[in-house]
Amino acid sequence: MFGKKRNVGYNKSMKADVVIIGGGPAGLSAGIFACRAGLNVVLIEKLVAGGQASVPFKIANYPGFKEISGPDLAENLRSHAESAGLKIVYDEVVSLDKTKSGFSVSAKKESFQAKKVIIACGCETKTLNLDGEKELTGKGVSYCASCDGGFFKGMPVAVIGGGDTAIGDVDYLVKLASKVYLINRSEKFRAGERELARIKKYKNLEIITDATVKKLHGKDCLEKIDISVAGKKRQLNVKAIFVAIGAEPKLDFINFGIDTDRQGYIEVDSDMQTSEKNLFACGDIISKDFRQIVIACAEGAIAGNACVGVR
Repeated sequence: MFGKKRNVGYNKSMKADVVIIGGGPAGLSAGIFACRAGLNVVLIEKLVAGGQASVPFKIANYPGFKEISGPDLAENLRSHAESAGLKIVYDEVVSLDKTKSGFSVSAKKESFQAKKVIIACGCETKTLNLDGEKELTGKGVSYCASCDGGFFKGMPVAVIGGGDTAIGDVDYLVKLASKVYLINRSEKFRAGERELARIKKYKNLEIITDATVKKLHGKDCLEKIDISVAGKKRQLNVKAIFVAIGAEPKLDFINFGIDTDRQGYIEVDSDMQTSEKNLFACGDIISKDFRQIVIACAEGAIAGNACVGVR
């Protein structure tokens, strides 16, 4: 769907005007704007171009599309960026250091020297931190409904979370599963009221609030879960749980200090510049209250445009 991953044939240490770390909507948008300004731009992505945008089964709040699948939107963004001249390298960044002329970005396979860097690496998916969760991942514990939902067709499943991702998972799974439980830890959802009203019409959906997952049962595969609902124990016979409880920033590859908020998200100014000159950040990695694909794209555009003039 996304085409064959390929590493552009660079020397072991390549020079660029701008290096973008992360290939989600923010990073790809930054690449489009920086490339269109004539800059030599390299984007490093460890998995697949499109990032988290490639996960949702259905996206209905991206301007210009009444409805589009996550994979289709991600592919459109990647194709557009490459047509603008963006060079995409599939590798994992392990360190970012300051140099006399800018920055050094080291990945597992190659290293890059850049005058400016844009951090757009998104966040790492949060887990439930339960005993057996790691062992049952891929055996009934999943963090991607559109990736793994098809394995549980006709079976009861649960979605854990209360935000837009959880709602999107419900949209996808109700068409496959015999029963879907939506489990949210509070009475209030982070998703919009309109989206909640819409999913409440699904006949095979049960919404459980003020609830947390306490225990996973199963050795070779998930068999059931224990949850606490307003302090009372309840057991659900589900064959899969899809965890959608958010993400957290991971910035341990940066070998110098930059300003972050209390949760560890990067603080930026109106040009998406961090506290370090010529280092920018955009997308879900920055400190903000509202995280949406359209916002990430706008932030990427600002960051990419702020790099213009660097030669």
